[in-house]
Amino acid sequence: MKVTDQKVFNIMNMFGTGAENSAYAQYFDGISYLQPLVDGTSPIFMANVTFEPGCRNHWHIHHAEQGGGQILLCTAGEGWYQEEGKEAVSLKPGSVIVIPPEVKHWHGAKKDSWFSHVAVEVPGVNCSNEWCEAVSQEAYEKLNG
Repeated sequence: MKVTDQKVFNIMNMFGTGAENSAYAQYFDGISYLQPLVDGTSPIFMANVTFEPGCRNHWHIHHAEQGGGQILLCTAGEGWYQEEGKEAVSLKPGSVIVIPPEVKHWHGAKKDSWFSHVAVEVPGVNCSNEWCEAVSQEAYEKLNG
């Protein structure tokens, strides 16, 4: 369900919006928020990531020599996920996306909805994240749904 009203969305956003994601703002178009779900002692990083309408991260790749990748558990609002060379996938609460390592992709909100997902970083050997170019406004505007 698309949600344009932030107050309504905040009620639906079960893990909370968290603080503005200023540490990674350079890799996002629009404003995102980060609510860590585990403390620094956990072997797995998990956080609720919230995107304002129209916000999306840049193309990026999760590198790993073994294991690695990311899992997205969509919890509120509506968004998009796209792998390089493939059509974008519409995301709604309950959508689960498994992103293998070495796959270039992006994800974020639809232009007319707030969106949240829990991001789970899959443990691996020598994991790193490579940030690439922004999703072009032209390509983003062509997405319907």
